[in-house]
Amino acid sequence: MRMTPTYLLTDPEEVKRLIRENPWVTMVSTTSAGIVASHYPVVLEETAEGISIVSHVGRPDEQLHELGQHEMLLIVQGPHGYISPGWYANSDLIPTWNHLTAHLYGTPELLGDEENFAVLHDLVHHFEQRMPQPVSLDVDERAARRIARGTVGLRLRVTRFDARLKLSQNKSPEVFDRIVEALAGDGPYSSAALAAEMLRVRAAAVLEPSEDDATDYDATDDAAS
Repeated sequence: MRMTPTYLLTDPEEVKRLIRENPWVTMVSTTSAGIVASHYPVVLEETAEGISIVSHVGRPDEQLHELGQHEMLLIVQGPHGYISPGWYANSDLIPTWNHLTAHLYGTPELLGDEENFAVLHDLVHHFEQRMPQPVSLDVDERAARRIARGTVGLRLRVTRFDARLKLSQNKSPEVFDRIVEALAGDGPYSSAALAAEMLRVRAAAVLEPSEDDATDYDATDDAAS
């Protein structure tokens, strides 16, 4: 991602929050056959030191990705949306795209059959616990174990991450408020989730760019990309 100091997200706890709330990730590997991408749910290991996630892939994705043989990139995408220049001052005509994004890097560890089944069990429980009548693999463990043989579990201990929190931090408080109001409304680009993230930024007192960041600013900071 483009290096823009104003938008850097360096707090591991905020990255963990992003993973918890947006568990559908893109897995990218550069293999001997070229670039491979897949999409799977993940669960954050809350008791681990650092950032660690567990997941699974369906066979034969473990071969396509050459899992365990090299570093993998996981892309986590939070709320995002188009920001119209119509919400800015009259002299500002360049739109942008606000977003929360994290790139996580690490070499996956392949899990044994028992740990993989435990991860699948926890994955189902993690998402089912909100349901009025949660489903569990315990209902028919024998059938669940048979299905689990078609998957390969993995653990990714994140060795480094590159994250961005691009939420109009470079705008004046008045413009910031207009953007939040528009996103929270019922217009064609409304996004209540994105508006809520912007309010989190203000509450965390990271709205105002530093003097150095203001010096580094150019029009491409607000390009729609």
